[in-house]
Amino acid sequence: MKINTNNEIPATDVVMEGASGVKMKILLGLNEGSDNIIMRHFIVAPGGNTPYHQHNYEHLVKIETNRGIIVDEGGDQHEVMKGQSIFIKADEKHQFRNPFGDVLEFTCIIPNPEK
Repeated sequence: MKINTNNEIPATDVVMEGASGVKMKILLGLNEGSDNIIMRHFIVAPGGNTPYHQHNYEHLVKIETNRGIIVDEGGDQHEVMKGQSIFIKADEKHQFRNPFGDVLEFTCIIPNPEK
C-alpha cells in the first residue's frame, strides 16, 4: 500500500502544443507501483486550457474545484463544476477550458498508456 499526501506533490507545467496555463501532478502511478492505473490532478489557471486532443484510452474525470468548460468531439461546450464526473471514451476529442476567474482543478484516472 502507498499513501500520498496530494498537496506535497509538486505540480509541473503541461508542455504540449495547445496547452496554456495548465499544471499537472501525478498523484499515484508507476512510482507507487501501480502498473495499470494512473491518477493525475490538473490545475487550470483562469484563462487557461488543455489542448483540444484525443488519445487511444478512456479516462474518468472528477471536477474537484470551481467550474470550467469541457469541449466535446463535436465542438460543443458544456459547463462543468465541482462535484461532477465525466467519462471520456477512447479516441474522443476533448478539451478543458477555464474562462472563469477561479482556478479549475480536476482529477483524471487513466490506464497506463504504455501498456
